[in-house]
Amino acid sequence: MTRRIAVVGAGMAAARFAERFQALGGDAEVTLYGAEPRAPYNRALLADVLTGRYAADDLTLLSGDAQLRTGCEVTALDTVAHTLRLADGAHVPYDDLVLATGAEPVLPGGADTADTLRPADGGHAPYDEPAPATGVGPAAGPALPPGGAHMVRTAADFERLAAAAARARRAVVIGGGVLGVSVARALASRGLPVTIVHQASHLVERELDGPAGELLRGVLAGLGVEVRTGSTVRAVHGDGRVELSGGHVLDADLVVAACGVTPRTALARAAGLPVRTGVLVDDRLSCAPGVYAIGDCAEHRDRTHGTAGAAWEQADVLAARLSGAAPDAAYAGSRPYARLSAGPLEYAAFGDPAADEGGDEGGLDVLRIADATRGSYKKLVLRGDRIAGAVLLGDLSTVGALARAYERDEIVPADPFHLLTSPTSQGAS
Repeated sequence: MTRRIAVVGAGMAAARFAERFQALGGDAEVTLYGAEPRAPYNRALLADVLTGRYAADDLTLLSGDAQLRTGCEVTALDTVAHTLRLADGAHVPYDDLVLATGAEPVLPGGADTADTLRPADGGHAPYDEPAPATGVGPAAGPALPPGGAHMVRTAADFERLAAAAARARRAVVIGGGVLGVSVARALASRGLPVTIVHQASHLVERELDGPAGELLRGVLAGLGVEVRTGSTVRAVHGDGRVELSGGHVLDADLVVAACGVTPRTALARAAGLPVRTGVLVDDRLSCAPGVYAIGDCAEHRDRTHGTAGAAWEQADVLAARLSGAAPDAAYAGSRPYARLSAGPLEYAAFGDPAADEGGDEGGLDVLRIADATRGSYKKLVLRGDRIAGAVLLGDLSTVGALARAYERDEIVPADPFHLLTSPTSQGAS
């Protein structure tokens, strides 16, 4: 009998697993169950659906010879009987189960805000994920305010946002992380005045240090994006006005919530699988006999990564194990590496570029090069003879050499300045 591998989710991690499993000669029937109506696609490029650079259908990913069951929501797992329950009531058997359920948007705090910020189609999140931290579920609350308030995660979300942006006069983006910055830049490219409201003291604080965040603010200002850091949203009113915690009110007819994501774990939790922040997996990426988790939903060694690079590394390891190409393959974790290329906005961040800002700089050496006139900033943080963190903003000409040294944990030379200045690796990634 043919071995059956069920993959719950049809996103970037799922597609990578399926493609690599076939490429490695795996002998099994792999089926991807996706709640969305589309085949797997590159979610990292969705902001460019707003700019018009891509249509959503241009972002489709390869998934080998896996069977794709799109628009097919999995509502329950039975890890004893080895079956999935689908939204239409059908029960489907499997031999091995891979959870690749991804993550879902987090709403900004405050009940008034949560009541009005929901998916623009009024739908519910796939896989019946419980309400985010606000305690108000995505399908709860009154009708959307005129003009629409949008959460953005799926291709359909971005298509609806693009349609709304064509009719809008002014936009507010709640959240100044990588998604919020990308969405704001894309909306500004359409000629919309945009304001970012961000709770932290600087933009993209998980990947950039303070000076880089401030320089990014200046780049955005040149694109027509106002940034309000250290601010929280108290309420989004029915007429589209956004009330901030200090009482200031922003007028907008388009509001986007881009406040980060949280692992989608409801299926695993309901099935009795180990869950903390994400689905807990070991170095085999296993959370129970014959059950695995990869991508944004997985928590490995107390860490959820939430990046495409880490998801693909996990998918590669699991494909090697389950295909038999490397049955002892193990996942040791992913080194933090983030990169954004969005028109004039470009940065790469490695490790912890703000390691020297934590109050304990013992054993750390820091090199910086800043050019405000050109909008570039480079920083290298060394702990001994290894790279602890780095950030390149505006000028990525040395990103290839720096990435190789970081990912291989190489000993850096006595004079590591060339890692910030040598253009020999231009174009590498």
